[in-house]
Amino acid sequence: MRGVMAAIAAATLVLPTVPAAAETASPLGTWLNPYGSVAVRTGACGERLCGWVVWASAEALADAREGGVTGLIGTQLLENYRPASGGWVGTVFVPDMGRRFYSRIEPVGSDGLRVKGCILHGLVCRSQLWHRVAQPPHA
Repeated sequence: MRGVMAAIAAATLVLPTVPAAAETASPLGTWLNPYGSVAVRTGACGERLCGWVVWASAEALADAREGGVTGLIGTQLLENYRPASGGWVGTVFVPDMGRRFYSRIEPVGSDGLRVKGCILHGLVCRSQLWHRVAQPPHA
């Protein structure tokens, strides 16, 4: 489950077309999950926000391979996020499961994003707090 949450956490993005208040995190940047095992860079994909893996630990790479993803770096984890009340909604790809899930991202302070992934139409959800980093680890 830790690998799943790491991937869900990678879904920590927000739409570039949505202005961020001074006290909330801008969606654009590089984000590190709470385990320090995956870094995701967010950016525009058309009029939506997306995010791609730019760094992953050996453990995260191994978890992704078990799920059928042989090249985790460059994989789009955050797909088609659009503004929604208090944040953004889109789809997160979970590499170690090879599946996509409904996701919600909410800003937390100036350098944090809470990423939530859900199944069963939102009845079962997990969330993580991601933090902005200047650059991915070991980059």
